[in-house]
Amino acid sequence: MKKLLNGIVEFRKNTQPEYREKFAKLALGQSPDTLFVACSDSRVVPNVFASTDPGDLFVVRNVGNLIPLCGEGGHSTADESEAAALEFALLKLDVSHIVICGHSECGAMHAIHHGREKVGPPNLRSWLRHGDSRKKVDLINSLGLDPVNFRSQTNVLEQLEHLKSYPFLAERIAQNRTKVHGWWFELKTANVYAYEEAEKRFILIDEEEAQRIRERLS
Repeated sequence: MKKLLNGIVEFRKNTQPEYREKFAKLALGQSPDTLFVACSDSRVVPNVFASTDPGDLFVVRNVGNLIPLCGEGGHSTADESEAAALEFALLKLDVSHIVICGHSECGAMHAIHHGREKVGPPNLRSWLRHGDSRKKVDLINSLGLDPVNFRSQTNVLEQLEHLKSYPFLAERIAQNRTKVHGWWFELKTANVYAYEEAEKRFILIDEEEAQRIRERLS
């Protein structure tokens, strides 16, 4: 907390003037083009590794970067928070991209891999069911990851399928109005990988891969 307070004072003294005009414009409204779903893990900071500015991303963070499946009538099968964010991002902000970003050394994936039933806190144990489908995913472990980290990659693909269970998003995907992407952040290297469906593996987002994605989007 002391660091937070010191940071606010530092921001007011040295950084705020640079951002004042930007925030003044953002106060009139936001128009991000990407909904970014990430884990709540304090080590995962999308605005840092993606070098984004205020207003660029509409961010949802929760334990395990999970999206509960859609149930009957378009309602989430769990807490409404993630579904509400999806609705707001797509139907109000009209975002054109959604990124599900998992990461290495994820505590949620560790708990799922070693048995969700062993998790003590009841709300956490219940929440992790959304990442515990054990559905077989067609993915190559091209990075030679240990089982827990590989589980965090397969979880990204499972959550992409969960996204598509929402009718309003499935319709937008079919109309090519919204594209979904699976990313994975490796803590020890600070590298970000993108899932390439044609190759069934995650590939490092370097200049070559970034250009390939840009060309595909255009």
